[in-house]
Amino acid sequence: MCANYEPIKRAQAIQLGLLEPTFEYKSDIYPGYDCPLIFSTGNSVEWREVKFGLVPKWAKDLKICRSTYNARTETVASKPSFRNAWKKNQFCLIPVETIFEPKYTEKGKAERWGIYREDKLPFTVAAIYENAMLDDKQVRSMSMLTINADNHPFMKQFHKPEDEKRSIIVIPDEYREAWLNCKNDEAHNFFFDMNINEFAARHMPR
Repeated sequence: MCANYEPIKRAQAIQLGLLEPTFEYKSDIYPGYDCPLIFSTGNSVEWREVKFGLVPKWAKDLKICRSTYNARTETVASKPSFRNAWKKNQFCLIPVETIFEPKYTEKGKAERWGIYREDKLPFTVAAIYENAMLDDKQVRSMSMLTINADNHPFMKQFHKPEDEKRSIIVIPDEYREAWLNCKNDEAHNFFFDMNINEFAARHMPR
């Protein structure tokens, strides 16, 4: 589960083949924060400013972001918060520099660890998005998709020892356009395990 990440810097957009976003956002993202998102209009790929934590159409306020920032691929089609976005094939990409996960010491203390590409390039994470109205205002939002990582040689080191291990889904460059335009019955073809040869992690306390 990822509840905190460092988004791509605006000037790095060119490394993804995109123009620089026109809006500002924080350098450290938590649930409920505004952040940049990449999605397809069918004819082009564009930026959107969204909330981290999906806001379903029936939500009463933004507090729901605290519990909808990750969506399990195993249940995303049936969960009330996510099933509309999934049914409507609302797939998107989160541009990221570093994601943060807790790693526990032998004494049971949680440490904040950053996961990043060894070549320091930004990467894109699979997500779903939603559009809702709250107090007569449009709210765009998203949730990261996650897969089981109990047996992943790299990602299984994070979170509490007794908890299930989960991982984000990194969408490689060559699959980005296909992911953005895929149908929900095709999505499983993009549930890639993180490439352990491309990523590294280190202790990054706040």
